[in-house]
Amino acid sequence: MSQETFRLSQKELQRVAVIASCVKGDLACARAAELLDLTPRHIKRLKARYRQGSAAALAHASRGRPSHRRLPDAVRERIVGLARSIYAGFNDHHLCEKLVEREGFSLSRETLRRLLRKQGLGPPRKRRAPSHRQRRVRSARLGELVQLDGSPHDWLEGRGPRLTALGMQDDATGRILAAQFFSSETAFGYLCLLRQLLRRHGVPLAFYGDRSGVFVRNDDNWTVEEQLAGKRQPTQFGRALEQLGITFIAARSPQAKGRVERLWGVLQDRLASELRLAKAHDIDSANAVLRKFTADYNRRFARQPREQQTAWRAVPESLERICCFVHERIVSNDNVVQWEGRRFQIPQQARRFSFAGAKVQIYQALNGRLSFYYGDTRLEHTAIPGG
Repeated sequence: MSQETFRLSQKELQRVAVIASCVKGDLACARAAELLDLTPRHIKRLKARYRQGSAAALAHASRGRPSHRRLPDAVRERIVGLARSIYAGFNDHHLCEKLVEREGFSLSRETLRRLLRKQGLGPPRKRRAPSHRQRRVRSARLGELVQLDGSPHDWLEGRGPRLTALGMQDDATGRILAAQFFSSETAFGYLCLLRQLLRRHGVPLAFYGDRSGVFVRNDDNWTVEEQLAGKRQPTQFGRALEQLGITFIAARSPQAKGRVERLWGVLQDRLASELRLAKAHDIDSANAVLRKFTADYNRRFARQPREQQTAWRAVPESLERICCFVHERIVSNDNVVQWEGRRFQIPQQARRFSFAGAKVQIYQALNGRLSFYYGDTRLEHTAIPGG
C-alpha cells in the first residue's frame, strides 16, 4: 500500500516543532498553548494525534477533500456554457452581474474568475501596462463641467449599420447626462444631445471636448467680415453655447479628457454585450437598449459630488432658436430669400413695408422646420413652387 505524502506549510511546521517538544517533555502544555495561540486542552489533542501519526497527523483534516462551498459540477458546467454562448464577450464583473440578476445564480466575482480561467476563458479586453499620470481633480459640483465626445464603433457587431455613439458625462459625478446613437458624428447629433441636456437638467457652466470641427473652427479661411471683426465666427454648436453662456474648453489630447475616454472603453465592453444580448440590429433598437443601459450605469457607477449645491442654471425660453441651425441671407429686391436651391417670398409685414437688402436669419429646427427672423421679429414667408 502506497503511503500518502503531505507538504506542510510554515505554520504547520511550527506547530509540529512545538508539539514535538511538548511530547518529549521539554515544553509545558501551557507554554505551548501561548506559543501557538491555542488552548491547553487543544494542545493535549494535538499531542495525542502526534503520538498516533507523527508529523503527518497534524496536517489539516480537510486537506485533499473538496470544499463544502464548492459549486456542484452541474452548476459549473452551466455557468461555463453560458459564458461561451449567450454571454460570450462579457467581462468577469459584467458576467457575474448577469448570472446573478438574470439566471438566478449565487456566486462571487472571484469564484467566477477562477472558474473561467481554469476553463481557459480569459478576459475579452487586454489591459495595458500602467503608466504614471497625475489625474485631474473632479469638479466639485454637479453641472460645473460636462465632458462630451463621440465614439464611432461597430456597436452592432455586424448585425446592422455601423453607428456612432455621442455622449455627455458630468465630470463631478461620472453620470451619463445624455447619450444617443447616430449614423455619424455631426453637429446635428450634438445639438440633439444639447437639447436633451437642457430639458432634463439645465444649463451647465462649461463643456470639455476635443478640437473637432463640430466644436471649434479648424480651417484657416477667414472671411472679410471675420478679418474686420478680428475674430472667427463660431460653429453652429459654438454659436449655441455662446447664446447659452457656456464656456467651451478644447482639450489638446485624448488623455486630457480621459474620463469620457474611459467611459467609451466601458461602453464598448458592457454596452456592446448588452446590444448583443438584446439582438439589437438597427439604430432604433440600439437606442432603446442604450436608454436602459444609461439608467443602470448611473445607478451602479455614479458617485456623489464633493459639494451638494449644483451649478445648473435656468434654461432660456427661446430654446428653439438655440438648438438649431442658423443661416444668414440677404433679401433680394423682390423680397425673396434664396437658401439651398429654394426660394421663399417674404410678404409685406406689419412693421416694415419691404425687406429688400436686409439681412435675415433662417432658423432650421432639428426636425427640419424653417423660421425667418429679422432681429427678434419673426417674418411670415411662403415657399415659391418650383424652387
